[in-house]
Amino acid sequence: MRAVDIIIKKRDGGELTKQEIDFFVQGFTEGSIPDYQASAWTMAILLNGMTPQETTDLTMAMVNSGETLDLSSVVPLAVDKHSSGGVGDKTTLVVEPLVAACGLPVGKMSGRGLGFTGGTLDKMESIPGFRVDLSQEEFLAQLDEIGLVLSGQTAVLAPADGKFYALRDVSGTVDSIPLIASSIMSKKIAAGAQAIVLDVKIGLGAFMETQEEARELAQFMVDIAQLADRKAAALISDMNQPLGVAVGNILEVKEAIATLRGGGPNSFLEHCLDVTEQMLVLGDAAQTAEEAREMALKALQDGSAWEHFLELVEAQGGDVSYVEDTAKFPQAAVIKSVPSPKSGYLSQIHARIVGETAVDLGAGREKKGDPIDHTVGIEILKEVGDSVEKGQALFVIHASSAAAADQAEKRLLDAHQWSDQPVPALPQVYEIIH
Repeated sequence: MRAVDIIIKKRDGGELTKQEIDFFVQGFTEGSIPDYQASAWTMAILLNGMTPQETTDLTMAMVNSGETLDLSSVVPLAVDKHSSGGVGDKTTLVVEPLVAACGLPVGKMSGRGLGFTGGTLDKMESIPGFRVDLSQEEFLAQLDEIGLVLSGQTAVLAPADGKFYALRDVSGTVDSIPLIASSIMSKKIAAGAQAIVLDVKIGLGAFMETQEEARELAQFMVDIAQLADRKAAALISDMNQPLGVAVGNILEVKEAIATLRGGGPNSFLEHCLDVTEQMLVLGDAAQTAEEAREMALKALQDGSAWEHFLELVEAQGGDVSYVEDTAKFPQAAVIKSVPSPKSGYLSQIHARIVGETAVDLGAGREKKGDPIDHTVGIEILKEVGDSVEKGQALFVIHASSAAAADQAEKRLLDAHQWSDQPVPALPQVYEIIH
C-alpha cells in the first residue's frame, strides 16, 4: 500500500477503505508519511468530502493512534458534552455540576481558548489553585469519588488529531466538515465518552455561519457516534450575539456561579437547561426532556448543583473561598460603563466583534502560549430585541488601561445596531438532531 495511491483515489472522488485510512493515519503519526503528502490528502478530502463510514473510520484511526481512557471501571455510563465554541460560552461550568447533581456522573476534558472563542480551562484557572492538568489516574479517581471532573486533555489521547490539526491550520483545510467532525469525535471517544451531547453554534460568532453548515456537521458527528457504537445528540444553537452577559474569564466564572446560586441571565440559564436536558435523557437518567428539565430545576433550587460545583473546585485544588465570595476575585484596573448613544430596538450585537475585542483587551489569545489577563472582559447588558433608551447603560468594559477601554468602546459601539421598529429576540436552539 502506498500513500500516493490513497491520495489519488480520494483526489478522484473514490471511497477509501478502513485499511487505507488506518495505513495513512498511522504512517503520518509515526512520520513515515511526510507533511506534504498529508497536506495533499487533507486537501483531497476538503474538495471531495467523505462518507459517514469513511469519517467514522478516520475518527477511530485517530482514536487508536494513542492511548484511550476507559471510564467503565468507575461509572456505568460516561456522558460528555462538546461546544463548537463561541463568545461568552461558560455553559460547561453550570451544566456539569447540574447533571452530576441529577445523579449522572460527568468526566469532561476541555480545551483552552484560541482566537475569539473562550476556553473552559482558562475560565476555571481564574480560581486560584484550580488544577486542570490531572493525570489519567487522578481523573478516574475523582470521577469515582465525586462523579465530576473537569480537566485538560492529555497529549497521549488521539495524538494523530493534534498532528492533523496543526497541518490543517497551515494548509487551508480547516473548513472540511469531515475533518472537523473526526477531530472533535476522536477526542471525545478517546477520552471514554459513551454518550455525547454536541452544542453546534451558528451565526456571527461561530465557525459555522449558516444552519445548513451546522446541520451537516451535527449530522456527521451523530452518524460517527452511532457507527462507532456510541450515543449522541446535537443541538444547533445561536451564536449571533454573546451567550449571557459576561465575556472574559473571571467575569464568566462569576456569571456561572450566580446562575448556580439562582441568579444569572435568564437566556443563559435557558441554554444550560436545554443542554442538561439532552445529557440526562441520553445518559438514561430521565425518560423525557420534560422530566429532565424538572430534575435540573430542582437541583438548582435545592442547592445541590451549587454544592457539586464547590466539590469540583475543592477536589481540583481551587480556593473555595473565592467561589463562595466572588468579591475576592481581582478586578481590572479600569471599569467603564458605556451609555447607549441612541434610543431604539437592538437589531444586532455582533458576537465575533465582541469576542475579538475581548481578546484585544487581553482576555484571550491569538496563538497558543499567549498569556491572558483573567480580570479583563466585557459585560454586554442588553440582548437583540431589547428596547434601549439613549443614555441607558449598554455595556461595561473591564480593561487594563484607559486607552485600552477607549479603543474597546469604539469597536463595541460598532458591534451594536439599532432599529426604529420592534425586533424579535433571537432563538436559543434552532433544532436538535438525534
